[in-house]
Amino acid sequence: MILVTGATGNIGSALLRELHGCGAGPLRGFTRDAARAAFPDGVEAVEGDFAEPESLKPALEGVRSLFLVSRLGSDADILEAARLVGVEHVVLVSSITVQTHPHLGPAGENLAVERLLQGSGMAWTILRPTQFASNALMWAASVRDRETVRAPYADTGLPTLHPADIASVARVALTEPGHRGRTYALTGPEPVTARQQVEAIAAALGRHVPFMEISRQEARAQMAAAFGDDAADAVLDVTGGDVNDELLVVRDTVSRVTGSPARPFRQWAAENADIFR
Repeated sequence: MILVTGATGNIGSALLRELHGCGAGPLRGFTRDAARAAFPDGVEAVEGDFAEPESLKPALEGVRSLFLVSRLGSDADILEAARLVGVEHVVLVSSITVQTHPHLGPAGENLAVERLLQGSGMAWTILRPTQFASNALMWAASVRDRETVRAPYADTGLPTLHPADIASVARVALTEPGHRGRTYALTGPEPVTARQQVEAIAAALGRHVPFMEISRQEARAQMAAAFGDDAADAVLDVTGGDVNDELLVVRDTVSRVTGSPARPFRQWAAENADIFR
């Protein structure tokens, strides 16, 4: 049995489809609302909340492999519950900032979860993705309302990653030998700037989408109101304010692990164009 957490999210939903499509065996998706979960036929939906560790127990019964997105709840409690019921292998989604920006608070939190897993006695595979293509969804309301998209660091190109590629690597790690005890840094196939992302969304929509670069100060004011000062500073550092070669490098990990090239941002934009209409 494989349990996928974050099963209705950008990565988890794609992973369940891939696992189902390759005949990976019994599958279970962990969700807060099982009645609304649109899982593939035959995937068991189990309802629970990471904020309530007791709700994990029925979800983990009979599970041998676990896909875990870090920091959705108490990772220490989740990993201990998994260990106690006999989970053998955990595939963890961490962050590339663990190696590119270890001084940032969120990176330190992700590293702490990695170390918990590595010391748990269970087999592990750690995925460290870079910026998600789906982060562009923050612009969806502005695009739908035909307003100007505003973003800082307009021409800083990061190797943005399609969430489905994280799912593809996770599917291989969960179902094929040779990936236990491995840490994979994941990127997209090419650097893409905020300006280019908006252009790709415009191309997918077949209409002009206005774009304006704003200052870090302007962006921080908006982000801090929603996420807090520390989180806002961390996001702004890794999206342009404090980039480094380790963050900017394009890696071939997706193609090496899966045998298929990483998906470009324009593909994500085309697949998700209806969200911006």
